[in-house]
Amino acid sequence: MQGADKGRPARLDGEDLRIGIVQARFNEALTNALATACRTELAALGVADKHIEHVTVPGALEVPVALQALAESERFDALIALGCIIRGETYHFELVANESGAGVTRVSLDYELPIANAILTVENEAQAWARAEEKGRDAARVAVEMANLLEDLS
Repeated sequence: MQGADKGRPARLDGEDLRIGIVQARFNEALTNALATACRTELAALGVADKHIEHVTVPGALEVPVALQALAESERFDALIALGCIIRGETYHFELVANESGAGVTRVSLDYELPIANAILTVENEAQAWARAEEKGRDAARVAVEMANLLEDLS
């Protein structure tokens, strides 16, 4: 929920973390806004630009396979999924939203690698624009916090 009480994050030190970002190009102006907010927040958290690999894919359904390729490389402490799915007039919205979300989760669990899922699923473009900046920042924070947590737990 936008503006929700998200609690206090545990540890947001991004120094020395390596982060991979997979961005869907479908609804590109919106996903570019997500990516800009995300990368700005990663920098504010201390993640060096040279430690970020940012790739793009055609759409949300392609995000999980790119995440899987990055996970298999074993070069990243966390990954970030960026995309925007806007409801249309057909069932296609549900298919893309459900399958992309399930794919992101499966990669995270299969590789024991945190993935911040910022693939927006909204009713209309106005909702997407209202959420893009906050969700981009949130994705950066989630990736950094979870990378640190998993490091502490291992």
